[in-house]
Amino acid sequence: MENPQNLPWYKRLHWQIFAAMFVGTIAGLIGGPDLVPKVGWLGEIFIKLLKMVIVPLVFTSIVSGVAAVGGGRDVGRLFTKTMGYYVLTSALAALTGLLLVNLIQPGVGAQLAGIEGGELPELTTATTPKDLLLDVVPENVVQASYEGKMLAIIFFCIVLGMTIGALPDKQRTLLTDLFEAGFQAMMRLTGGIIKFAPIGVFGLIVRVVGGSGFASFKALGLYMLTIASGLAVHLFITLPLVLILLGRIKPWIHFRNMIEPMVMAFSTSSSAATLPVTIRSVEKKVGVSNKVTSFVLPMGSTVNMDGTALYECAGVLFIAQVLGAELTLLQQMIVVVTALLASIGAAAVPSAGLVIIFLVLQAVGLQGPQVDAIVGAMFAIDRPLDMARTTVNIFSDSCGAAIIARSEGEENVDTEVVEL
Repeated sequence: MENPQNLPWYKRLHWQIFAAMFVGTIAGLIGGPDLVPKVGWLGEIFIKLLKMVIVPLVFTSIVSGVAAVGGGRDVGRLFTKTMGYYVLTSALAALTGLLLVNLIQPGVGAQLAGIEGGELPELTTATTPKDLLLDVVPENVVQASYEGKMLAIIFFCIVLGMTIGALPDKQRTLLTDLFEAGFQAMMRLTGGIIKFAPIGVFGLIVRVVGGSGFASFKALGLYMLTIASGLAVHLFITLPLVLILLGRIKPWIHFRNMIEPMVMAFSTSSSAATLPVTIRSVEKKVGVSNKVTSFVLPMGSTVNMDGTALYECAGVLFIAQVLGAELTLLQQMIVVVTALLASIGAAAVPSAGLVIIFLVLQAVGLQGPQVDAIVGAMFAIDRPLDMARTTVNIFSDSCGAAIIARSEGEENVDTEVVEL
């Protein structure tokens, strides 16, 4: 496969999306509302393609990632530490998104094309923690998949992955390879769909600009500022504090040792593509052993998505604000929990968070053409946010590897800045 960094600039997806945004903006301004029904369907098809891969992508991603951990006392200890760290940092990221959206309120009073005139979708959520727990455990997994009950699907996938990891070697290897092959197939399919993003973005931008001119971009600009602020808080405040408190590690040393994979992550928007560079830096520069690195980082590239958790939580609340929906505290907590669990299923490919956001929307009953239109508008300006999310994701992975290595008694972790 050709390295994306070796492609001419005009063949790189992010430049193609920027070009589609520019052309769509011009076309929308010139064509106005009359042009919207003629090309807006391109965006609708793109959204449908993204929805199509949700369940199989999440299913294969979580099961293969959890099952690959294996069994045994040492693996169990590493697994507990790793998952504990991942849940902690992803929850902190989601709560950061929740706080900033409530403070900044980027969706309040926003004018987006096609949103004002429709009826607000009915919000359906559990009313008590007991109801939420009952919703998490599926009675019928196939039915849960058909009805889009993603909390139940995610729970089943995690339990199934852990069960497969505890099987004897022969059965475990067979099933792990099977789900890994399915995951790779879904990654390729998702990547293929994302290649059509410029066409879909063109249709979505025409719909937004043709319907309401530049009024939409004011709201989207505030939304971008909210997401960017949340990612900056998590990257430069939350994770450094976690490094200090849990690992007794100097954050500035860790930042310096992780510059190379962070730049790679920002340019590729893919934790999976960055994984080899991340492993090299964490082993050679940070000083973590291969035992910890080979366990924590591959698992992290699949299940640890801090930036995605923050994005999903903030994005869903933004959509609710645009629609004028008043979410209760319990409903907002459900968004946080669902964003945390759904981020585990976000594949390490560009714009995976866009696919997974539909899971969180379904958890609070936000569905319908209005919601699809807002998500489409969000995707049109998602590329720089996706690059920043991926950078946060891989940095969090590296922090986890360093902290867990320290907890395992490794002392030569981030003791100095290393140049290779």
